[in-house]
Amino acid sequence: MARPPVTRRLLLSYLSLMLLVLLALEVPFGFVYARSELSRFSHTAELGAVTLAGVCEERLEHGLVSDLPGLARGYARRTGSSVVVTDRNGIVLTDTVDASAAGRNLSAAPDIATALHEGPATGISDDLVPGRKVLFATVPGTSNDGVPCVVRSLYPLTPLAQRVQATWVVLALVALGALAVAALIGFAFARWITRPLRDLERATAQLADGSLTQPPAPDRGPPELRRLVASFTHTANRLQHLLHAQEAFASEASHQLKTPLTSLRLRLENFEPHLAPRAQASLNEAIGEVGRLSRMVQGLLALARLENAAITPETVDLDAVVADRAAIWTAFAGDQRVGITVAGPRAGTVWAVAGALEQIIDNLLSNALRVSPPGTTITLATVTAPADGGRTTALVELHVIDEGPGMSEADRARAFDRFWRASDAHHDGTGLGLPMVQRLTHASGGEVTLEAAPDGGLDAVVRLRPAQPARTRTLATAHRRIPPLLGHGATGSRTAAETVSRQDL
Repeated sequence: MARPPVTRRLLLSYLSLMLLVLLALEVPFGFVYARSELSRFSHTAELGAVTLAGVCEERLEHGLVSDLPGLARGYARRTGSSVVVTDRNGIVLTDTVDASAAGRNLSAAPDIATALHEGPATGISDDLVPGRKVLFATVPGTSNDGVPCVVRSLYPLTPLAQRVQATWVVLALVALGALAVAALIGFAFARWITRPLRDLERATAQLADGSLTQPPAPDRGPPELRRLVASFTHTANRLQHLLHAQEAFASEASHQLKTPLTSLRLRLENFEPHLAPRAQASLNEAIGEVGRLSRMVQGLLALARLENAAITPETVDLDAVVADRAAIWTAFAGDQRVGITVAGPRAGTVWAVAGALEQIIDNLLSNALRVSPPGTTITLATVTAPADGGRTTALVELHVIDEGPGMSEADRARAFDRFWRASDAHHDGTGLGLPMVQRLTHASGGEVTLEAAPDGGLDAVVRLRPAQPARTRTLATAHRRIPPLLGHGATGSRTAAETVSRQDL
């Protein structure tokens, strides 16, 4: 699962913190407000009932019982409540909701019983009015002779609930507004912080592609990131300068070194008619060393150009490349009475740097042909290696198997070192062929190893990632994309095979 960008994570952290603060402030406030409203409502209801009880007591003292229904209805109309008045025995004198309730005995009701004992009763009940909760305030009328009357006032809780609900809505709107403001401020702040990081990411990608054309701005973001941007820009400029210097050296050396080496070889060859026969062997050795030096310089320059190049793998038809190289090398191998065969199922397309597969196969065939005795066969085999515990995807393997003397395990471990040659090597190689094979394979996203062949000899294994056939490029396109590194094309004739045969372990 992909992780969200830094800007989004920062924004989410700001909003989460703001939400926690709002919850910590508004939720307790909402509950405190609801309790305070209920307490205020109860207190107001109780005060109103006490006032009404005092008026009713006065009317009863003067024997004006007939005035009680009018007083109760007027109070109920003003306060939006319902009123019940009882005498000192709990007998209903008037009921604003049910006129027929007059004469009913309510002394057993908990709130009436409490009031008859000179104690007010206030609370919420769902028994007094069927089907809904109401706030009741039941208070006694007090006099010197005890409790002359009791007043019960019932208030619906709907207005109170509406006020509390409206308050929660206001609190929610305030929270949303605060979150919106925090989101805008947080987004601007996060963008301000992460913009130098995005510039660094873009600049790093450009530098990886070979050239930093848009360096990051040094005046954006926090001071720490500004210092980081300045350090990165300085390092990138220094690195580009070194790379350009190395490229210039490789380009100039390829021209400046060839001429004197060629001239030296010609001068040595011109000495041949004037030397005594006993010095002929020394002259041939000197000419051979000059040729080896020329090939070494050529290999070093090729490796330098390869390491400096910004290359991207693309899909290449491995079967077509193998068939093409096998056909080219068959004639040259036939001169040494060595056969070349192609085996294995079709491998399809693989990811590789354009032109790299041809040079990899040419170098491996050159090495195999050098050590193959007459009458033997070099095998080019393709195999699909399934995924295992060390990798999650299958790989396509190309095996170049010879029937030569092979190599020891210690020699195979060092074979990819530059300039290394086996101690029993009897050829004038430069020790740059296999390092170039390894570099080309790694640039293609693969790996190369040397293993002992089952029947003796050496098995060079090149492992590459398979690709979709729909994205395959033609060999002609690949050949045009990147020129060969060692002076021969991806296709050719016996001359190309002879040229690459001079590369070695």
